[in-house]
Amino acid sequence: MTPSLQLPRRCWVEIDLGALERNLKLIRASLPAGIRYVAVVKADAYGHGLPQVAARLMHAGVDLFAVANVAEAAALREVSGDWPVLLLSPVLPEEDRYLAELDLAATVSSLAEVDRFDAVGRAAERPVAVHLKIDTGMGRLGVWHREAAGVYARIRAAAGVRLAGVFTHFSSADEDPGFTAQQRRLFLETLRELPGFDPAGLFVHADNSAGLETTPGESGFNAVRVGLLQFGILPHPHSLLARVRTEPVFSFHTRVGLVKTLPAGTGVSYGRTRILDRPTRVAILTAGYGDGIARACSNRGQVLVRGRRCPILGRVTMDQTIVDVTDVPEPVAAGDAVVLVGRQGAGEVSIAEFSAWSDTIPWETLCSVTKRVTRLYRTALGI
Repeated sequence: MTPSLQLPRRCWVEIDLGALERNLKLIRASLPAGIRYVAVVKADAYGHGLPQVAARLMHAGVDLFAVANVAEAAALREVSGDWPVLLLSPVLPEEDRYLAELDLAATVSSLAEVDRFDAVGRAAERPVAVHLKIDTGMGRLGVWHREAAGVYARIRAAAGVRLAGVFTHFSSADEDPGFTAQQRRLFLETLRELPGFDPAGLFVHADNSAGLETTPGESGFNAVRVGLLQFGILPHPHSLLARVRTEPVFSFHTRVGLVKTLPAGTGVSYGRTRILDRPTRVAILTAGYGDGIARACSNRGQVLVRGRRCPILGRVTMDQTIVDVTDVPEPVAAGDAVVLVGRQGAGEVSIAEFSAWSDTIPWETLCSVTKRVTRLYRTALGI
């Protein structure tokens, strides 16, 4: 048998689990009393690694995990035991049985779903937990707010389901406070119109990291969904939690593979989209769009080499990216570490800035770092 090789790292991500736990504690301390913490860990915990992140969040004491689908929930169950788990996306009919087998809470948006989950609960002789989602203007999942009373009544009448929560989803929390306020008002009005509705014992949630405005005692709100903020990324500067100084959990690194000098007038990379206007010392990095440096960063993005910002030259290619290191005073050599997102010396590139260079958002950037990029997990004892 060939022994496993401990190959040098060409491109890697570092995840600081200690910072993650510190962030959670800071967020909790900033929430109004009685507000429960729903940790959103879908899409492999936003690319940070679901098993490692979930284990640390359980240690820190989250109240509920939220994932996108049954496959993610099954992976979470490998480490979460009987911790409460909510599925945020629709459940396919062939997935229904896993609600009972894995003890998952389903999002309900229709009468038909109530009937399906009721059948599962009756067969299992144990009610299936559900969260009723109310569409207040997102136009995606959820029962339209004017029709919510009918679905709520069906849930209460069904022996095979158990109401565990009620929620809505803001469409523009980071862009349109007026519309967000309207959605909040419609949600609260809808709750007041549900016959016999009592928030005691339920998760009642509308706010997330970008739209958090919940105040103590506000009509039964008792939970918030926290995704990006727990990873040290502020989605919206006017959120109630903007004052929480969380730490970045994620950093993105690569290395210099080659350094050489090119004369003025040389075209750089595919398509010659950059023509050098001076003799230029270039470093060829051992990462490209096959790792998670978006092609749209071509001729726009910057990286940190020896703590100095160095611009990307020409098109980002699948496996390599070319940067200008002419103005770095110290010699740059093959093997040097390069920071794509994070800190190096006195320099820093935030994930928001890195994302803006490719006209996208941090959520997409985190989910776009590919499988060939090694994830390293930092703890108090090191990596």
